[in-house]
Amino acid sequence: MSLKLVPALILMAAPAMAQEGSIIVQSTTSTANSGLYDYLLPMFEEQTGIDVNVVAVGTGQAIQNARNCDGDVLLVHAKPAEEAFVADGFGTERTDLMYNDFIIVGPADDPAGVAGMTDAQDAMTQIAEENAMFASRGDDSGTHKKELALWSDTGVDPAAASGQWYRETGSGMGATLNAGIGMGAYVMTDRATWISFGNKQDYEIAVEDDEDLFNQYGVIPVSSEACPSVNADAAQTFTDWLLSAEGQEAIGAYQVDGQQLFFPNATDSNAPDDNG
Repeated sequence: MSLKLVPALILMAAPAMAQEGSIIVQSTTSTANSGLYDYLLPMFEEQTGIDVNVVAVGTGQAIQNARNCDGDVLLVHAKPAEEAFVADGFGTERTDLMYNDFIIVGPADDPAGVAGMTDAQDAMTQIAEENAMFASRGDDSGTHKKELALWSDTGVDPAAASGQWYRETGSGMGATLNAGIGMGAYVMTDRATWISFGNKQDYEIAVEDDEDLFNQYGVIPVSSEACPSVNADAAQTFTDWLLSAEGQEAIGAYQVDGQQLFFPNATDSNAPDDNG
């Protein structure tokens, strides 16, 4: 079964009309690009008969779409923004679902000399000092939010170099990787998308294994009080399944090229702490 992606522009035109046995999940490009939904949804749909349609956009856009009542479930990776979504009454409850990490990839010739570094802030500072090309999503996604937080911690203002060594694509993760590779730029990406990405060319992981690169995903049913059109029962059924032992096991079992892409932690109090 192939992933049913719903055109985002159509959904933004008017609130989603809930249909019995059908839900819309506002989600990130990383979860869709990784193939996770292609793996999970057939299991869920076979058991429940609930049809799941996924809108894959950046986290910021996914949250805005859900605020516009254009969805039944929100599954993204920007915890402070998710908590604000619930606090503002648009979501019933936010729960940790799974995690992986971000990495910085770059060309084999490594013009900034950051290959092998495990401190993301030091690596990004060095990239800026060397005026080495860096491609940013620039799209208010969870990845973009994390990248900006890291730049802020370094004291570097990449916006001042916009159009020079710092290039903003305004695109999803896969498109940004393609653009970055085309211009020989470093790119920060979630590991799941990188593992699944088919156009690596001579690119390699340059920076990894920094706690600051932790990447937590959360799941939130959209509130029927804020959005009366939401299919609340089906949304809760899907959320409960993802958080159940079966759903968590399925998430953990998903692999690409023998590598696990996401690590379930709905009930794992020992998972790394998320700093946002």
